[in-house]
Amino acid sequence: MARHRFRLLNVFAESALAGNALAVFEDGTALSDEQMQALALQFNLSETTFLLPSSNATAKVRIFAPTFEMPFAGHPTLGTAQVARALLGCGDAVTLEMRAGIIPVTAIGNRWTLRANAPKARRPTASNAELAAMLGLDETDVRDAPLWVDTGSEQLLIRLVDPAAVRRARPDANALARHASNTARSGFAYVWAHDDVPPVDGEEQVVARFFFLKGGAVTEDPGTGSACANLGGWLLATKHELPVSIAVHQGESVGRRCKLSLRVDGSGAIFVGGQVIEIGQGEISL
Repeated sequence: MARHRFRLLNVFAESALAGNALAVFEDGTALSDEQMQALALQFNLSETTFLLPSSNATAKVRIFAPTFEMPFAGHPTLGTAQVARALLGCGDAVTLEMRAGIIPVTAIGNRWTLRANAPKARRPTASNAELAAMLGLDETDVRDAPLWVDTGSEQLLIRLVDPAAVRRARPDANALARHASNTARSGFAYVWAHDDVPPVDGEEQVVARFFFLKGGAVTEDPGTGSACANLGGWLLATKHELPVSIAVHQGESVGRRCKLSLRVDGSGAIFVGGQVIEIGQGEISL
């Protein structure tokens, strides 16, 4: 039997057992698509990644949720960059080839930052009242301009009036499937609100949650880098003053606190960052 080494990491983690968990397989060259997907289901984390050689970047990365492959995701990008640095000795500037394109990632220590693709945005067909009902909230809890945004993975972003509304959200699975689905995936919604506190170290404070469907039930992700990048796209689409720096707090409701850093510079470039902590290594025999 062949042995396949992997590493376990927590991304957007301010302590060892916080953040969003990730498994990274150090060498996916001997694994079939079916084996990669089965291993992602075996680990049953938000995502599992597989490093492969690339002629266009530092490494190629394939990203799998338990039941499908993803073109881009934030916390797998940051965590896999740290593993690539350790394995390839490529220093603190890494490029990762993904289905969504080549993503540049840089580090200061174990705090990594990716530059997202330029965003695309479109308005949802659902009304604010329908989106509020989908979230188990009142229509008055939804603020202006819900948008579908895509910086590599399209998601529905819904701004709420305050963090209390974010914490009260209890999505309905059928409504999530109906109003928060695109042609690629079913039921992906990101809700967020500014926290009414002064900026900390120059960063505005945001509270966010990300919901998706898994096996027909609503599941919540601890820390969603792709949605954080899409929040940058939302800010651009709604003509927010630039540059802007935001600390996004996510994962409180599922007991895995995450802190994501979002920066949109004066030219409209979107950067998402967070700390990566490796907590273990192992191998699988197949």
